[in-house]
Amino acid sequence: MLSKKQAKVFFLGGTIFFSLIFLGLSYESVTKSIPKKTHADQITDAVRRGREIWDKNNCMGCHTILGEGAYYAPELTRVYSRKGETYIKTVLMSKTPWAPRGRKMVAYGMTEEEANDVVAFFKWVNEMDLNGFPPEPDKNLQP
Repeated sequence: MLSKKQAKVFFLGGTIFFSLIFLGLSYESVTKSIPKKTHADQITDAVRRGREIWDKNNCMGCHTILGEGAYYAPELTRVYSRKGETYIKTVLMSKTPWAPRGRKMVAYGMTEEEANDVVAFFKWVNEMDLNGFPPEPDKNLQP
């Protein structure tokens, strides 16, 4: 059994030790891992504008990206590799709403420049190293 003084030293020593580990790992993540895995150096003006369009249209109100957002519509983290640029631009530039699988997609009627910016944003997100997220769906499952 520890005395009160020994327990206090044990607690403070452990707190300091694990706080230093936490700070070291945080520093490494912020300065090395995150910029390397997200390719932050490849953020262009088109990517920035695409993100602004994404935010302005509240796409996260229906979609999920990088695990954040709503679950009404499909997850879009890897949409660029799944569907491709032409498909994405067609959807974004459509003048009429459409309802894939019964879920209605808003007709944004974007200009080609706006659609290109959103595609650039999706392409940048698609190229991030997310340690296997989102996982590939099991295509052997029965509906």
